[in-house]
Amino acid sequence: MRIVGLLALTVVIALAGCIGPVALHEAVLLYDESVGRLERELLLLNIARTHQRLPGHFTVTSSVTATFDYRANLGVFATYVPQLNWLYGANVNTSVAESPTMTILPVQGEEFSSRILTPLDERKFQSLLFQGVALDMLVRLMSDGLELYNPDGALERFVANWPGRREEYEEFRRRALHLAWLQTHRQLSVEALTFDEAVLAALPTPLSGGEQLVALERGWRPAGLQVYELKKPMIGRIVITNYDPRTLTNAERLALNTRAAANGRNVILVDVRTGHPGGEFPLSGAIRLRSLNLILAFLAAGIEEAREIDVAPDPHTGAVGQNARRTLGIEVTDNAPGARVPQVAYRGKYYSVADTAWDREAFRLLHQLFQMGAPEAPRPGVPGITISK
Repeated sequence: MRIVGLLALTVVIALAGCIGPVALHEAVLLYDESVGRLERELLLLNIARTHQRLPGHFTVTSSVTATFDYRANLGVFATYVPQLNWLYGANVNTSVAESPTMTILPVQGEEFSSRILTPLDERKFQSLLFQGVALDMLVRLMSDGLELYNPDGALERFVANWPGRREEYEEFRRRALHLAWLQTHRQLSVEALTFDEAVLAALPTPLSGGEQLVALERGWRPAGLQVYELKKPMIGRIVITNYDPRTLTNAERLALNTRAAANGRNVILVDVRTGHPGGEFPLSGAIRLRSLNLILAFLAAGIEEAREIDVAPDPHTGAVGQNARRTLGIEVTDNAPGARVPQVAYRGKYYSVADTAWDREAFRLLHQLFQMGAPEAPRPGVPGITISK
């Protein structure tokens, strides 16, 4: 009898030890996939709403809490059967109960304005480019168009990234392809400018020898009669060039930064000069970045209202890789597409990402932009999955 009880107890402990970690492991992965799928479908859903002339609506999952209840029951019995003597046995029962709770908050008010309606900034552009995203794809998705400057640096005209303005759109595409070609051949610099900024201090009386020594130790240098200069290393705005800005003089870098800083953070200065790689197709201008809301509107319009077209590169541009017709193809069908592509059903139609490598990568980029730009929910810590036993 004791042996049977010990054996049953061992089985119960083993089952509880196996079920607990396995269930926890699967729960974390499944909740993570559920939140990710919700975000992907939310993007497609807002493209569908925009396509059908309805207002968008965004939500954020602030927390996921799941309580697990593991139960194991053990029963041992003994039965006397005539002619068979005593019979021993055990009953083992295990169960798992789960109570999930998800907190979903709407994105609205000032957060909606600042994160959804406000244009993206140059830092997001640079960080995504440094992750290996193709510049052509990044510019086509994030940019509202190109500002073109005259030799004096004044705005000459704006080239829209909008298929409805065909001539402007074709020129924008050619410019984007040229920059992408330079990037592919490692002839493009996308860096924040560094330069020394001078601070002058005029003194009413000459410094003593000891005071001069202290001033020199702190970096001050004589710049005139009772005038001292301190050069402070500065990090300025991001610029896109076909040369290394570090080869410029400090005054030239400072002047270039002054041009870049004349615009907001959603405008990135572009300076493709003659005499350098790709200079046969020069560009003095800037890339104007969109908001997340305008990106979704652009993709929705591309379904039928303003469809994108094929654009060949400029004759001065070398051989390019992919030159997809659409920035991100969204298919609208009556029936559900294959399970391998992101999709969402809305008002009797299915909206899905076109099943090509380019479009899947572009949608991945869109999802990253959504994560970078979506507002944070008010919470004391980082959102996570809380599971208690």
